[in-house]
Amino acid sequence: MKEKIIIKIGSSTLTRGTDQISRGKIEDLARQILTLRETYEIVLVSSGAIATAKQFMHLAGTDGLAVKQAMAAIGQPILLRIYQEVFSDFGLQVAQCLLHSQDFDLPQSRENIVNTLDILLKNGYVPIINENDTVATEEIKFGDNDKLAALTAALLRVNLLVLASDINGLYSSDPKADPQAQLIEIVDDVDRVRHLAGDSRSAHGTGGMRSKLTAAEICSRAGIEMWIVNGREERFVARALAGELSFTRFKAGVAS
Repeated sequence: MKEKIIIKIGSSTLTRGTDQISRGKIEDLARQILTLRETYEIVLVSSGAIATAKQFMHLAGTDGLAVKQAMAAIGQPILLRIYQEVFSDFGLQVAQCLLHSQDFDLPQSRENIVNTLDILLKNGYVPIINENDTVATEEIKFGDNDKLAALTAALLRVNLLVLASDINGLYSSDPKADPQAQLIEIVDDVDRVRHLAGDSRSAHGTGGMRSKLTAAEICSRAGIEMWIVNGREERFVARALAGELSFTRFKAGVAS
């Protein structure tokens, strides 16, 4: 049986820090999945709906939550179309799964999620999961799907969750302000590093290091290893798996 990996790719990674969705980065992701799926079953958790909408249009009104929800509704089908177009060039089929955090609280919903994803994987589809931002607000306000990815990882009992970030991982201090900051490569207790999580976020992403530590806690309780890897690196997952990149590894705890 193949091991399962969830790759969560955030808005800042998808845009490569620009104002537009990068087809080149999605191509990089497709190439990796095409290679890795020989050994692993891959589930993708992707942000980027709002960033996609911003690329194509501007909505009148205030820059409030309702506008962001409307932008998510506009951008989500466009983002999925981009995934479909790019992935199909590599012979990959995709399927959209929009979830809400409350879905993980209901036994029937949990069972439905597992069954749906299992069928998709068995039939060779790459599930692309995103928060249903038109009805949910938590991920828009804070999180950028980090928590959603961790909840999905715990539900599916995957072997590894990879969070693609715009930084190499967790540092001893802010590397943008402190040239002496050191990358912390292994964490075995989230509580011991919680004080290192700042509030910094990228222009498009909403998930700072705090949301990633929350995800690490969820994974630890479920007995799942989690990595924070620099998603702007080419072949970031494949190279991390091969030991060719430096990143932060949150060791799995003992599942309860």
